[in-house]
Amino acid sequence: MTPARVLFLAAATLATTASAQTPGRPLHIAHDDPAVAWSGCPAVFPQGCELTILHGDPGQPGADVMLRIAPGQTLPDHRHSSAERMMLAAGLLAVKYRGVPETTLRPGDYAYGPANLPHRATCVSDEPCVLFIAFNGPVDAVPVEGGVD
Repeated sequence: MTPARVLFLAAATLATTASAQTPGRPLHIAHDDPAVAWSGCPAVFPQGCELTILHGDPGQPGADVMLRIAPGQTLPDHRHSSAERMMLAAGLLAVKYRGVPETTLRPGDYAYGPANLPHRATCVSDEPCVLFIAFNGPVDAVPVEGGVD
């Protein structure tokens, strides 16, 4: 297991929403529910970034997470070994993948990120950006050098 994956999993484990782990039960979690257990993101992302595990084990395929990014904050160039399916719940999020023009996600917008494709994201709204992410494989974030432009 890579150091980035170990750090990400350690941070993610702290932020597991207890009700999300009850197998065989329907689940509803609002992104702005004060009962959601947020914790800091791993060192690959800047302070102010927060996450919570909604469902599943982040070390196994199929985990669902929410990521909260402060206004004006950028998640620097990184990649994931898993594909990710995302929907923005709040804010405006500018996303740039290598080889693709930048796009801005609005609440309710869906986005797909292929495995290992470098990207970055910036919260461009005055409110925090909250992003739902479903991972195909284990959850990780690996810094990328060389940029995405």
